[in-house]
Amino acid sequence: MNLESKKSVINKSQKEFFEFLTDLNNFEQLMPENTDKFEVDGDSFLFSLKGMPEIRLVVKEKQEFSKIVFGAASSKLNFTLTTNINEVTDSTCETQLLFNGDFNPMMAMMVKSPLQKFINTLSENAEKL
Repeated sequence: MNLESKKSVINKSQKEFFEFLTDLNNFEQLMPENTDKFEVDGDSFLFSLKGMPEIRLVVKEKQEFSKIVFGAASSKLNFTLTTNINEVTDSTCETQLLFNGDFNPMMAMMVKSPLQKFINTLSENAEKL
């Protein structure tokens, strides 16, 4: 299952936004309002939304200033969340979130809409920075 957010323009340079995202504590500012729990532990963070199970995302890959790939910490869930960051000007950049998950058809049907809403919210909140 592949999902993507719309491309969002961020009022930070590509380097500034990349550094903002690599400090995982900053993800709390991007999370939806219905976040019940948010904890950072090293190169990972754990969060839960009301009515949803806890999910731990781990930094899997970083390409300096242009890309950060997060993956599920649990082997039960096989997915990645990729943040692409492209320079627009010296003081703005464009970002897009790409979700790629390997789910059975029943699970995919259940999680598609909430996941799309989640990545859209992350993207929209990033635009407000």
